[in-house]
Amino acid sequence: MKAMILAAGYGKRLRPLTDKTPKPMIPVAGKPLLQHHIERLAAMGITEIVINICWLADQIENFFGDGSNFGVHITWSKEPQPLETGGGILKALPLLGDAPFLLINGDIWTDFPLPTVTDISLEDDQSAWLLLVNNPQHNPAGDFGLQEDLISYQPNLKYTFSGISLLKPALFTDYAKNPIDASCFPLRDVLRPAIESKHIIGSLYRGHWCDVGTIERYNQLNQHLDLLK
Repeated sequence: MKAMILAAGYGKRLRPLTDKTPKPMIPVAGKPLLQHHIERLAAMGITEIVINICWLADQIENFFGDGSNFGVHITWSKEPQPLETGGGILKALPLLGDAPFLLINGDIWTDFPLPTVTDISLEDDQSAWLLLVNNPQHNPAGDFGLQEDLISYQPNLKYTFSGISLLKPALFTDYAKNPIDASCFPLRDVLRPAIESKHIIGSLYRGHWCDVGTIERYNQLNQHLDLLK
């Protein structure tokens, strides 16, 4: 199984930290946030990793190189400007192969046991698996519901998408067959038709999860990890 880490955003809400440091390189528990993801993937045996980069991309690529110092092989998907989550994945699709791949948002932190993802087997009629978490304060309404393990928009009780998923490449090639106004679009646009057709499954994780999207949440995460030492 290959993995893709999304790391191309500007990190505008983390300014001034990200004025001169790309968001994936901000330190969390003494090392760049992106390094935590790479090391966790290596520990579970996933060594082929695709990472999209844009803002201050040279800093990221110079630090990690080809990944050999971290026990992995990194292929960089460079974007002249951020293509959002969906556009970034579509651009990188030729690097990911034909098998389902693990996708991780580069700006999250969680203690979810990633190795359990390798036990998930998508059936022929299943396009993806999404990991949901309890709604944080900044997203009280949630994103998706769960109905008998199917991701749905219908239930009143909704949860937040964690940024961790298992995706079939065909989900994107099918989407690209339709007229697309631009190469920049969010992942939710790709997921919507498959969710409405009941082709996406999901799970709920109630452990620790953080979207490292603002200075406040970044500081809270480091404080949380300091308490765990």
